[in-house]
Amino acid sequence: MSKRDTEQNRLSARVARYAKVGVNVGGVAAKVAGQRLMGSEGSSDKNAQDLKAALGGLKGPIMKIAQMMATIPEALPKEYAAELSQLQSMAPAMGWPFVKRRMAAELGPGWKKQFGSFGKEAAAAASLGQVHRAETLEGMAAACKLQYPDMQSAVEADLSQLSLIFSIHRRIDTSIDTREMAEEIGLRLREELDYGREAAHMRLYADIFRDEPRITVPGVIDELSTERLLTMHWLEGRPLLDFVDHSLEERNEIAKAMFTAWWYPFSHFGVIHGDPHLGNYSVREDLGVNLLDYGCIRVFPPTFVNGVIELYRSLETDDRDRSVAAYETWGFRNLSNELIDILNMWAGFIYGPLLDDRVRSIADGVAPGDYGRKQATSVHAALKEHGPVTPPREFVFMDRAAIGLGGVFLHLGAELNFYRLFNETIADFEFAQLEQRQAQALQKAGVPDPDHAPT
Repeated sequence: MSKRDTEQNRLSARVARYAKVGVNVGGVAAKVAGQRLMGSEGSSDKNAQDLKAALGGLKGPIMKIAQMMATIPEALPKEYAAELSQLQSMAPAMGWPFVKRRMAAELGPGWKKQFGSFGKEAAAAASLGQVHRAETLEGMAAACKLQYPDMQSAVEADLSQLSLIFSIHRRIDTSIDTREMAEEIGLRLREELDYGREAAHMRLYADIFRDEPRITVPGVIDELSTERLLTMHWLEGRPLLDFVDHSLEERNEIAKAMFTAWWYPFSHFGVIHGDPHLGNYSVREDLGVNLLDYGCIRVFPPTFVNGVIELYRSLETDDRDRSVAAYETWGFRNLSNELIDILNMWAGFIYGPLLDDRVRSIADGVAPGDYGRKQATSVHAALKEHGPVTPPREFVFMDRAAIGLGGVFLHLGAELNFYRLFNETIADFEFAQLEQRQAQALQKAGVPDPDHAPT
């Protein structure tokens, strides 16, 4: 069989698989809509199980989308989130013959001669690609992140199903308009396919933390990288969960490094790591942190960052007018007093530990997987009465980062003065300096023009 025939067969198989999942997901959406039309809510648990079954036959981007939705509190009803969170994130690794063909497609037929060694077995496999351990000709340990074939068409096919997933939510709960969320997830997922952009993000973070010994960013090996192959320095470290039984002092040191890794880039450069997943970093023996994955970096308009700081100051001083101005800066419109109270309820949860000048845990008596859900449920109950509201799309990864980082602190059982950590981070914040610093840093690192949403 010719290479062209092989590629055509693979494309035909993909089309058939996505047609099937589209029918299955659409069937769940139609079922839920029919129940609502007939005045019956049906069984949320059963509907959620049906949705999981509709998606469960596929790996790849659709899994990433589903799991992303499950990690955003109340983006889906609790029953749906619980079912989708069980979907397996680890895709089957490509076999060695397939890897050889993919590497040849990226670096040419003599690709092996460009490495001192190259591991045949994947060190890790995920939804969009897999990582192999290798050595450069100079003997430096390297990680080669190789994207699966046809991922662009797979992502576009999966994003077409995302609207169906959101349509299920809108038929169940009209309190939040999820269209901005769908657009944001689509934009960020498309960016994750561009390893050239990811390499630029790595250069950006390396520059941001060049003087920070607690945080290590892998260097990019440009001559062994393409838009679909990213070769970087291999960083030695252990999973965070290996440290949960260490002393409180050691766990606090890890937590402080993680706090800096997320909030310093946001407040000083307007960028944030949008996926604080346990697999996206490791812990060094000296309790410093390795940041490993840069596919989901969100660059925010400086006005949005300024709004975050302004909202914090307004809550600190109980200045309601200043809070309203911050929400309007973000893009909220036509806010009633009731909606302002609801938004402040959610802001109080996000900012709560940062406003409390004492040593404390991030949340008392809360499991990592439940962090934020109780508060989000209360907010949604209020929005059903006084909404709807359309959250600006920047909220997707801002909230996801805050919830994810809070989960890290809960896993560690960290006890810190988050108020002092945050105020030290924003002590020298000035809007004009942020604008200038961000523009210079993005240009220096070669980050493509960010997709700034209007605010």
